[in-house]
Amino acid sequence: MAERHSHGDPAPDGHGQHRGSGHHHQHHHHSGGVGHVHAPASYGRAFAVGISLNVAIVVVQAVYGYLSNSVALIADAGHNLSDVLGLVVAWAGTVLAARPPSARFTYGLRGSSILGAMFNAVFLLVAVGALSWEALRRLLDPEPEPVAGVTVMVVAGIAMVLNAATAWLFAGGRKGDLNIRGAYLHMAADAAVSAGVVVAGLVILLTGWLWLDPVLSLLINAVIVWGTWSLLRDSVAMSLAAVPAGIDPEEVRAFLVTEPGVAGLHDLHIWPMSTTETALTAHLLVPAGHPGDTVLMRLAAELRARFGIGHVTLQVETDPATLCALAPEHVV
Repeated sequence: MAERHSHGDPAPDGHGQHRGSGHHHQHHHHSGGVGHVHAPASYGRAFAVGISLNVAIVVVQAVYGYLSNSVALIADAGHNLSDVLGLVVAWAGTVLAARPPSARFTYGLRGSSILGAMFNAVFLLVAVGALSWEALRRLLDPEPEPVAGVTVMVVAGIAMVLNAATAWLFAGGRKGDLNIRGAYLHMAADAAVSAGVVVAGLVILLTGWLWLDPVLSLLINAVIVWGTWSLLRDSVAMSLAAVPAGIDPEEVRAFLVTEPGVAGLHDLHIWPMSTTETALTAHLLVPAGHPGDTVLMRLAAELRARFGIGHVTLQVETDPATLCALAPEHVV
């Protein structure tokens, strides 16, 4: 089997075919075009800035929460401290995903970005659960308004701006990378929570409606859960090697079997290697003989362009008896 490598894979460049026992010919195409996308290097700076800003938020909220006797601010400081951990995990996922393959980890550590996204989703849901519990407690047993209500609003406003700025740093990559999306949701959720604190604080100061703070908190938490659930669902599906949501496997099958000379297809597998990269393997039955590397390279390029699949391995089989020996569910 000959391979074409890029992005630091430890193998020479080239294209060809491997003839093993019987009539099996394999072709592997690894390309860095569309559908094979790494998070830009600038996200390293975004993570560094985001972590620094959130550490600053934690310090400011903890200090002023203590000075203003505000349990809410101190609790929010603890929540933002959890965000620092979430950003560190997401950053670690992107760094590990960029490491080159090794003899043991032949795909490198690309899957760590999926684990980072899953961790962020679980972490967000746990944090929201704790905040919702506190909101329900305060709704059933209201606490007196903090003495330094204006101070609480100002500090929450600062936290809102910093969290929104951090979320903006990751906004550009949230659709193409599930790990970046996790970091974005973490920061956007915090900005929403801080905005709710500011609005609720102002209304409470004007009306004395102490119940508004926990009610608004529950509404914000519901919005966060709605957005985070899809992140958890997608990251779990990726960890189980499910076909990425944006790819229809039936369309991929139809594309491959309509190639001239292809009489059948079996063992088609499509799975995410990371939050940005997708791989495919398939066995093509070509009774007329191996179509040549040019055809296989074209198929790989079209799979990349049409479906965003950047790692393609196609095995060509020329003996029709191959299909007869397979169970029906493996044959297209």
